[in-house]
Amino acid sequence: MDYQNLFEQFDNAGKLIVPGTEISFADIPWSKHPTFEGVELKHIVTSEQTDGQFSYHLVRIAPNKKIGNHVHKTQLETHEVISGNGICINEGTEIKYEPGVISILPMDIPHEVTAGSEGLYIFAKFMPALN
Repeated sequence: MDYQNLFEQFDNAGKLIVPGTEISFADIPWSKHPTFEGVELKHIVTSEQTDGQFSYHLVRIAPNKKIGNHVHKTQLETHEVISGNGICINEGTEIKYEPGVISILPMDIPHEVTAGSEGLYIFAKFMPALN
């Protein structure tokens, strides 16, 4: 399976559909992560849209770049690996990230993600929403 193409389908042809609304992912801009170099986010569902209940984000990590060790004090986070490869350190345990892996990162637990040589493409979800 061509996983890189799968991520491009999410990015370019994906859409959020709820009754009365359809939002094309292609219309949502990428934004640079405020802290981590080589990391970009596409905010698919935001806190404002869900009254703070949850948020969804496409995450693109450039080859050999990382989201350094950090904690979300009040959010449970999940990662669905769409494409690429890498390593996640979750609660001190190393998890190999490859397409099809789903990882759960409990609130207030240190974690980090490092992309491999292909880069890493993740669908991240936060409950409650990431602000």
